[in-house]
Amino acid sequence: MKRSIAALVFCLTFFTLSQGFAKEKPRLGVLRFTNSTSAAWWSGTAGRDMQDMLAAELVTLKAFRVLERKELEAVLGEQDLGAKGRISKSTRSKIGNITGAKYLVAATVSAYEEGVSGTDGGIGIGGISLGGKKKRAYLAVDLKIIEVETGEIVDARTVEATAKSGGLGGGLRVGSFSGNLAKEKKTPAGKAIRACIMEIAEYLECALVKKDNCMAGYDAKESKRREKTKGSIDLE
Repeated sequence: MKRSIAALVFCLTFFTLSQGFAKEKPRLGVLRFTNSTSAAWWSGTAGRDMQDMLAAELVTLKAFRVLERKELEAVLGEQDLGAKGRISKSTRSKIGNITGAKYLVAATVSAYEEGVSGTDGGIGIGGISLGGKKKRAYLAVDLKIIEVETGEIVDARTVEATAKSGGLGGGLRVGSFSGNLAKEKKTPAGKAIRACIMEIAEYLECALVKKDNCMAGYDAKESKRREKTKGSIDLE
């Protein structure tokens, strides 16, 4: 009888611990965005503003434990924070490795254009329709997911968005703009930025948390993007 009770207690304890581990949210750190374009709206605090926007969007999804450190600039900076004891001992990795988060997210604005041609219907971003009649803006962001303990890039993706002036469709939020980007809130550039931020957050949830059939849709987008890029290159 005692053995049966002990076995039952063990099973219940194991089940409870297993459920706890299964529900543990990945710890995520968002690095400051960088820029490789000549976009006029990029100046001053734009990189930090986009960093904060993505962090806020990830918190909204409730799928991650987001480590908000506005001065989180690079992998070595993250390591320094751990060395100075500013990160809990329970989250530290082995000596010499990066600490404090399971993943770091690095993003670079890799392309920006205004007046992009296309249909009047706009483009769908994550189920959101962006439309209008006037000025257009196209934005591409190169995303990298870095595993903290090893420093290895475990995933990379390019996220794109096209927006027009003249209104938003599909309930796209235009909040969370601050700093130098505040003035872009209702412009095509601002709408494209917001759409990219939302798409990045949803992709991270799919790739790092859900890990299910949702990846098929993103893989299809990536394949289409690659084919479009190849088609625009004139190879002899």
